Amino acid sequence: MKIKAKLSKIRKDWVLYAMLLPALVYFIIFNVIPLIGMKLAFEDYRIIGKNVWVGWKYFDILFSSPAFLNVLKNTIIISAMKIVFIFPIPIILSLLINEVRTGPFRKYVQSVVYLPHFLSWVVIAGIWISLLNPVDGGVNVIRNLFHLPSIDFMTSKDHIRWVLLFSEMWRSAGWDSILYMAAIMKISPSLYEAARIDGASSLLQMRYITLPGLMSTVITVFILNLGFFMNAGFDQVFNLINDSVISVVDILDTYVYRIGILNAQYSYATAASLFKGAIGVVLILGTHFISKKISGKGVW
Repeated sequence: MKIKAKLSKIRKDWVLYAMLLPALVYFIIFNVIPLIGMKLAFEDYRIIGKNVWVGWKYFDILFSSPAFLNVLKNTIIISAMKIVFIFPIPIILSLLINEVRTGPFRKYVQSVVYLPHFLSWVVIAGIWISLLNPVDGGVNVIRNLFHLPSIDFMTSKDHIRWVLLFSEMWRSAGWDSILYMAAIMKISPSLYEAARIDGASSLLQMRYITLPGLMSTVITVFILNLGFFMNAGFDQVFNLINDSVISVVDILDTYVYRIGILNAQYSYATAASLFKGAIGVVLILGTHFISKKISGKGVW
């Protein structure tokens, strides 16, 4: 009976399922089928002949490699910086945009903060490299006006991680705020009307109505972000990395690209990639269950 009921529902809503089909096919082709190749992490790859099963050999090599431990440390540091400093920004931005009552100005602000998301990291890297140029970059020109020395941010190990942080913030904060704006629009206007009648200021309305209304969305997004914790941003790092700072910004994705694509160590690269994926699964499941226990809300 349950199967018949489900088939009946699919027939009734076939248009919605047809709209879902392209995304489902894309997900299967590029996310599910490649999982079959993960067994390469446990095999010696052979161009000619059958691969040889070697078990945990490449994981033993991986965890005993100083280079891998360094990129793992870099990945954790960069991802943690992004979670701590960037995650709250879209929430704050959505709250501020929600307080803008002037229609044209609100649309202008939204357009400005959304625009960077549509630029590729190649373009963004060019903008930031020019902006931070030690000779005539805008940031150093301003520093020189205050008689401060120029800094070559792009080759400074002390500054490059902050360049990654702020460039990611500039690119993604506005676009990520759209999700929170949608959640705010779902909050009943009658709650705000009642609060205004009771004499609540805009700050109090934000604290006791808007923020509680956002919490389920915030928790869900936070859990999903932790699931991608080990993805520190391949496109960004790949376009901003250079030999001077590779020791502090080389992350798992760039490491896998270098050893797998450039050095053709396919089994070793697959082992590193599988490790990263396993950590992501553990993080998202662990955070979900902890959130369920504490707040009663999770991803599902």
